[in-house]
Amino acid sequence: MKYILITGGAGFIGSHVVRLFVNTYPEYHIVNLDALTYAGNLENLKDIEGRPNYTFVKGDVCDEDLVKKLFTKYIFDGVIHLAAESHVDRSITNPLSFVRTNVYGTLNLLEAAKNSWNGNFEGKRFYHISTDEVYGSLGDDGFFTEQTPYNPKSPYSASKASSDHFVRAYHNTYGLPIVISNCSNNYGSHQFPEKLIPLFINNICKNKPLPVYGKGENVRDWLYVEDHARAIDRIFHQGKLGETYNIGGFNEWKNIDLIHLLIKTVDKQLGREEGTSEKLITYIKDRAGHDYRYAIDASKLKMQLGWEPSLQFEEGIKKTVQWYLTNEDWVHNVTSGDYQKYYQQLYES
Repeated sequence: MKYILITGGAGFIGSHVVRLFVNTYPEYHIVNLDALTYAGNLENLKDIEGRPNYTFVKGDVCDEDLVKKLFTKYIFDGVIHLAAESHVDRSITNPLSFVRTNVYGTLNLLEAAKNSWNGNFEGKRFYHISTDEVYGSLGDDGFFTEQTPYNPKSPYSASKASSDHFVRAYHNTYGLPIVISNCSNNYGSHQFPEKLIPLFINNICKNKPLPVYGKGENVRDWLYVEDHARAIDRIFHQGKLGETYNIGGFNEWKNIDLIHLLIKTVDKQLGREEGTSEKLITYIKDRAGHDYRYAIDASKLKMQLGWEPSLQFEEGIKKTVQWYLTNEDWVHNVTSGDYQKYYQQLYES
């Protein structure tokens, strides 16, 4: 049996990756390390929590002693590193917490892997998941490729850029077998409701304002989270060591156009007259350092590893809205913080 460490596996993207690996690879034992901060929620993984090839460990990737003990106990064959602080607005108000988790946490894992594997890298792999925001901002034309120079514009993207550089440095200096991927904006089920799509679905349902930065002209490439998990699976097993792969949805939308689509979809599913919730749109002052446009060229991943998105965006949005509308208890527990009380008692008693 192979032992795979997945960090941040109780979060939005991480929970989809953990579920995919636990269900697809019975020959793997998945160890999920997550600190269960505000965005970590074990309710995301209730359906697999009793599986024999799955272990959850509550802990911080910055905890040197814990990480060393885990590598000693399990002798991991692979690491899939997703744990990160990831919200740009939070990074603007508290940048040091992003440096701690995203930079030092990554470095701590790299050291543990290097020392555990001790030059015996056969069959080993350290996979670091990053973001397209490290590339900065695009104008009206062009795409981010794996050769695009880094130009981070926020404390969040700067911390992720730094962690990417450390991962590459460990490959170049120590020969650590690494792969990196940089993905576009994810959407889908189980996303913490501070992010745009679940926030706006929830606000539309409750007739609350829909805050739009500036004029809503900023452009993002959107990727369905289950497609992202499939890409991570493909890269982990088939990606070339030392390489970077961009993961995108081939799916650019202006924020304001996305909001109109969400309004249309939610109103329809709630049985409201189409456009009823348009009145909720509220334009607010633009965010500091707000990148204008992200767009990923994922052709390398498609051509070399045969991956491409499975869903059209409108279909993915419909599925996402349906999930949030039929999982009101999950949304309530997350927005109220009730989910944290239960798991704090469970894992700290």
